[in-house]
Amino acid sequence: QVQLVESGGGLVQPGGSLRLSCAASGSIFSINDMGWYRQAPGKQRELVAVITNDDSTNYADSVKGRFTISRDNAKKTMYLQMNSLKPEDTAVYYCNADVRTTYRRVSYDYWGQGTQVTVSS
Repeated sequence: QVQLVESGGGLVQPGGSLRLSCAASGSIFSINDMGWYRQAPGKQRELVAVITNDDSTNYADSVKGRFTISRDNAKKTMYLQMNSLKPEDTAVYYCNADVRTTYRRVSYDYWGQGTQVTVSS
């Protein structure tokens, strides 16, 4: 069993910053791609940023230049530094990871429970 736990969400004013963390634990052999997604009320879940196990990154156009994704493989933790936050960034942010639980080349997709980010004055 693998668990992903997000933290770091909260209420911030426009222009402010937050740093989200996603800690993975459980029966983990290795972690492939990891990513952050978000879902605003009444909207579909969307990709925010993704990072591979060799630290290649990709971002949604809406967050490029403002958000930075990173990971610490030793700690099995992923981060999302969010700067210059806008009201339209308000959403529940979810952590996602593609995890190998054994030496076999089979991986499974896991999700965290989500953390609320609210950008408002």
